Amino acid sequence: MSAKRPLEDGIVRDFKVNLSYGEYLHLDEVLGAQHPVSVPEHHDELLFILQHQTSELWLKLIIHELRAVLRHLAKDDLKPALKGLARVKHIQRTLTEQWSVLATLTPTEYAQFRSFLGTSSGFQSYQYRAVEFLLGNKDRAMLRIFDDQPAARELLEELLGTPSVYDEFLHYLARQGHPVPEEILRRDVTEPYEYNAALVGVFQTIYEKAEQNWEAYEACEELVDLEENFQLWRFRHLKTVERTIGFKRGTGGSSGVSFLRAALDLTFFPELYAVRTEIGVPR
Repeated sequence: MSAKRPLEDGIVRDFKVNLSYGEYLHLDEVLGAQHPVSVPEHHDELLFILQHQTSELWLKLIIHELRAVLRHLAKDDLKPALKGLARVKHIQRTLTEQWSVLATLTPTEYAQFRSFLGTSSGFQSYQYRAVEFLLGNKDRAMLRIFDDQPAARELLEELLGTPSVYDEFLHYLARQGHPVPEEILRRDVTEPYEYNAALVGVFQTIYEKAEQNWEAYEACEELVDLEENFQLWRFRHLKTVERTIGFKRGTGGSSGVSFLRAALDLTFFPELYAVRTEIGVPR
C-alpha cells in the first residue's frame, strides 16, 4: 500500500487564467485580517481574535438567511422559510460549540493581553444586534453605539423599522385564517414585541389540532428551537466569560457576568412558551 497519492492528469495546475481556491475566497485578505495588539505579542491572542472573527462570519450568514425567511413569509412561502430557519439552527449550534474552544483560554493566559483590548467588546457587535432586531428584540437606544459606523447604523435603522420574523409569522397565520389579534397585526414594529395573552389561545388551537394545522404547528416548533438555541448560546457565552474573568467588569464597561445573566430572561416568542402551560387544559 503506497503512502503517496499521485496527482491525476486532469487536476488543474495553471492559475494564470484559471480561478484558484485562494482567489475565489480572497484568502490573502481573510488570513491576513488577524492583527494582535499585545506587546509583546501573546500566543493566545490569535485564538481570541479568530474566535470572534469566525463568529462574525456566521452572524453574517444568519442575517442573510433570516432576511430571506422574512421575504418568504411575506409571500406565504412557508416551506423555504422553514428551510432557512433550519439552516440558522445549524449555524447556531456551530456558534455555541465554538465557546468550547475559547474556554481553553485560562484566566492567566487572558490576563496577559486583556488590557490591550481597551474598550473593545463583543457588546459592540452590530451584527449581533441585527440578529436580535430580526428576531424582535428591538431597542432604539442601541443605535447610538454605532454613531461612528454609518453603515452599521444604517443597517440597524432599517431593521428597526422592518417586521421581525415573529411579526411576519403572525401575519402569515392571520392570512391563513387564524384569529391573530388585530392589535398585534397593527403594532409599531420599531418597538420590542410585548406578550399578548389573546394570542396564546391561537397557538393552543394550532397545537391541539396539529393534524389540521400541520405547517403552522411545524413552524411554531422551528421558532421554539431557534429561541432555545439562542438561549443556549447566551448561556455558553456567560459560562465562558465566568470561567475566564470571573466577575470582573467587561472591557466595554458592562458589569460582565451579571449583565450577561440578565439576557437569559429575554424572550423573542413569549406566547410560544406560554402556550405549553395551557395545552391539554380545558378551555
